[in-house]
Amino acid sequence: MPTLLVIIVSSVFVNNFVLSRFLGICPFLGVSKKIETALGMGMAVTFVMTLASAFSYMVYNWILVPTQKEYLYTIAFILVIASLVQFVEMVIQKVSPSLYSALGVYLPLITTNCAVLGVAVINMQSKYTLLESVVSGFSAAIGFTMGIVLFAGIRERTQHNKILKAFEGFPIALITAGLMAIAFLGFQGLI
Repeated sequence: MPTLLVIIVSSVFVNNFVLSRFLGICPFLGVSKKIETALGMGMAVTFVMTLASAFSYMVYNWILVPTQKEYLYTIAFILVIASLVQFVEMVIQKVSPSLYSALGVYLPLITTNCAVLGVAVINMQSKYTLLESVVSGFSAAIGFTMGIVLFAGIRERTQHNKILKAFEGFPIALITAGLMAIAFLGFQGLI
C-alpha cells in the first residue's frame, strides 16, 4: 500500500506529465480555453491512459516478453492507444455531440499524445506490476486533468482582465503555463 501511495503522489504532483515532464502539451494548450472542454479532455485522457496502462502491461509482459519481441513495445503500445482512442471517440460522439465538436481535432490527437505513450513506457521501464501500472496511469491522468482544468480556469479569468496588447491570446497562455510549471517544481523534493 505505501508503494501505491508513493506512485499516486508522484504521478499527480511531483512528476506531473504536463507541468513537470512536459508531455501532452498539445491538448494542454489547445483545449484549455474553457473549463468544460478541459474537463472533457481530462476525462477522455483519464479513460485512455488508465486502460492503456493496463493493456500495455498485458501486451508487453504476456505477449512481447515470452516471444522475445520486447523491441516492438513502441509499436504495440501505439496500437493499443489508437484502439482505445477510437473507442473513446465513438462513445463521446454518441453520448455528448457538443463535447465531441468542442474537442474537435484534439480528441483524435490523444492517439499521438506523448503523455499516454509516456506513461506506458515509464510503467514498463519501472517494472511495475499490473496494479501499479493501472494506478500509475490513473494517477498520471488525474494529474493531467488537474493541470489542464486549473490552466483553463486561469485562462478564463485572464480573458476578462486588461492585458497588454502584445500579451493577449497565446503569449499570456504560455506565460501562465510557465508559472504553473514553476509552481509545480515546489513538489520536487516531496518524494
